[in-house]
Amino acid sequence: MMMPPDHDAPEEIAWQGDWITAKTRGRWEYVSRAKGIRAAVILPIDHDHVILVEQYRIPLSSRCLELPAGLVGDGSDNDGESADTAATRELEEETGYHADHWENCGEFFSSPGMVSESFTLLKATGLTKVSEGGGIDGENITVHRVPLANIRSFIAEQRKAGIAIDVKLLLLLGADLLAE
Repeated sequence: MMMPPDHDAPEEIAWQGDWITAKTRGRWEYVSRAKGIRAAVILPIDHDHVILVEQYRIPLSSRCLELPAGLVGDGSDNDGESADTAATRELEEETGYHADHWENCGEFFSSPGMVSESFTLLKATGLTKVSEGGGIDGENITVHRVPLANIRSFIAEQRKAGIAIDVKLLLLLGADLLAE
């Protein structure tokens, strides 16, 4: 008996936890967020600076330099939450900044060959520092306010220091990477 092509194969759940679900479809193995949870990723621009966060990530066994982000609707008190609302909450919790202006830049997929998770990218401008940030519940987030003109060297320095670099930071390196 021949297996159907992968795209026609039924999706099966191999394992499900509180936050992720391991699935198979034909020969493919992949993961998704449990309960339809999505993420909101923030690109906070403060004049000619970008606000980045650094925190320890268990799957990497390392600290990681990232754009601020968080899960949409990840708590019982956040049912029905929008990406915009989650982004506003996460920006203030993680970085201590409040944004006056938000631009929804669309939905993106970070590693579509392995993860079905998507995130909504939101650009935040008109920033005002309202607290120290650092996250909640022991997240121990370090906030970096980096001049955009120095972003390439800053990321290189962080990488050299052993900090993992989130793929979404390619957004900030795009023009430099495309230059001949």
